[in-house]
Amino acid sequence: MADVPSSRIARFGAFEADFGTGELRKGGVRIRLSGQPFEVLALLLERPGEAVSREELQQRLWPTDTFVDFDHGVNTAINRLREALGDSADNPRFIETVPRRGYRFIAPVGAKAPPADATSAAAEPSDNSAAAVMLPPEEVPAAAELISGTSGRSRKKLAWFSIAIFAASIAVAAVAYLVRFFGHADSPRIQSLAVLPLANLSNGSDQDFFADGMTEALTTDLGKISALRVISRTSVMRYKGTNKPLPDIAKELNVDAVVDGTVARSGNHVRITANLVQASPEKHLWAETYESEVGDILTVQGEVAQAVAREIQVKLTPEEKKLLGSARAVNPKAHDDYLKGHYLCDADTREGLDKGIQLLQQATAEDPNDPLAFAALADCYALWAWAGDIFAGDLTPKDVLPQAREAAMKSLQLDESSAEAHTSLANVKFVLDWDWPAAEKEFKRGIELNPSSPEAHMWYAHFLVAMNRFDESGKEAARAIELDPYSEYVTDFSNWDFYLARRYDLALRQSEKGQALFPRIGWARYHAGLVYEQTGRGGDSIAEFMKAEELFGMSARSLAELHKAYQQSGARGYWRKYLSMCEDASAHPRKFANSEGFGWCDYLQDADLAALHVRLGETQAALDLLEKGFANHGDALVYLKVDPYWDAIRAEPRFHDLVHRVGLPN
Repeated sequence: MADVPSSRIARFGAFEADFGTGELRKGGVRIRLSGQPFEVLALLLERPGEAVSREELQQRLWPTDTFVDFDHGVNTAINRLREALGDSADNPRFIETVPRRGYRFIAPVGAKAPPADATSAAAEPSDNSAAAVMLPPEEVPAAAELISGTSGRSRKKLAWFSIAIFAASIAVAAVAYLVRFFGHADSPRIQSLAVLPLANLSNGSDQDFFADGMTEALTTDLGKISALRVISRTSVMRYKGTNKPLPDIAKELNVDAVVDGTVARSGNHVRITANLVQASPEKHLWAETYESEVGDILTVQGEVAQAVAREIQVKLTPEEKKLLGSARAVNPKAHDDYLKGHYLCDADTREGLDKGIQLLQQATAEDPNDPLAFAALADCYALWAWAGDIFAGDLTPKDVLPQAREAAMKSLQLDESSAEAHTSLANVKFVLDWDWPAAEKEFKRGIELNPSSPEAHMWYAHFLVAMNRFDESGKEAARAIELDPYSEYVTDFSNWDFYLARRYDLALRQSEKGQALFPRIGWARYHAGLVYEQTGRGGDSIAEFMKAEELFGMSARSLAELHKAYQQSGARGYWRKYLSMCEDASAHPRKFANSEGFGWCDYLQDADLAALHVRLGETQAALDLLEKGFANHGDALVYLKVDPYWDAIRAEPRFHDLVHRVGLPN
């Protein structure tokens, strides 16, 4: 059709593509389709009925010096276009796949809208079908000519008729705009979403860290919107590389919509595509492509988050607008080191913490004005304080947490709105300073700045349970689970929180969930053992503890010795043998102790050893170890008033004095 390329507007079915403005409209209502998907549509409309090869699409979409996965990029653009048109590859009305060649536009295309009749209306239903009464711009001159060529009375009638039509079209346009802006009364309201792992289209898997970092950054930015529940990156990473339908993913994550897209990086140039899809009923809401240099990446992240907020019609508070609208340039090398270091620390392993801290220190040296790197460094040190291996010669919380404080304070000096820095500082106030009011203030500020941070809710839950505020703690733990349902970290820590609150039913339920999700991780089994121990199921308790030790890496020989000790002397014999093994482990420090087969002994701190002596009835030895933990500011000291471990020695004057010195409230 020769006149289509030269026309500014091409019409097909209920749609019209405006080449001048780059807009796709249906029934007069704009549908968000820009960037590569619109370019594909434009090329197909230029040659309706002809096969357009994938090579031609590649040349149209990307410059010759761009290094991306072209096949994936073309597939993504075609899929987004079909979603916008409500089309199907299996039963196409508009875009037909030509096997081994490319694609063909098969619907009739014209420069003017076809006459509306009942058949076409039925074939192309529109949410705003009344908008069809609007006169196309190019038909207005024809109406004027019609008026000028008639008698006076007729001209007046036609004039009034034309005015009426014009007024009606304006009214309909206003209604269409309002419907678009405010949504249909029966349209599902989007209150929760997930940012799926952005696909890495860069040349090489070594840029996966960048795509994953962008996923987390966008998740964090959207998480600042209090009206939204945003699922944590930890839970969505299980869908990386999956072909599972988006509605199924949304159902599993219990969200109303999902954001997905791609990241392509060539040197310091970045192209990001983002798409917003409503889950039920499935509906493509928005798509956009962003071009940027790495140095301006924070600005792009904010723009994407604001665009999503606009599309789902979320009302932002003034502070949220400020948080999403403010950005700064970054040092590309420092930002790369920050992303890599943050990723390694999140792995929560000894090796990951070591390497992650090194990279983050490097990032802060490369860009001393980067609050993100300092906040991530503070978080790394805080994690180290909680997970530090005292037997292996690591620094104690008393040694590590001052470094977390320094990094968090530096981050907040550069950017007071860093939720991560406030949460890390709260942990310092909680574990090191034993300053309960200051800790709570920082926890609340972190949650206020990022209501969708599962880490902030989880740590706050532990603070509340230590303060004997069990109902509040349970709500925070449940919120963390809701935000990060498939996280090993949140699953384990919420399990522990329920145990400390003596909600054994919830703790056991969470343990069962952990075993199902992470069958090769020992913590769920360990927590089940604790629950059985406190509820009088001694045999089940020992069985769970031994299964946990096997998963923690204890050797078959050591497990056999424990089993023999239990058979011969019951639970007391088991714990006596276990204490002996842990003392042997402490006498042979090594960097990666699990390879030697000592199981959970590699994780024990002073308070944990004290608990072994309590089980054996050795009260004074237990109190001596708790005094040592007091000197080191071990994290377990904050739970002295609530941990069931200590029920057997609570009446001891030394224990009571210790609780008083820690300063725990009554």
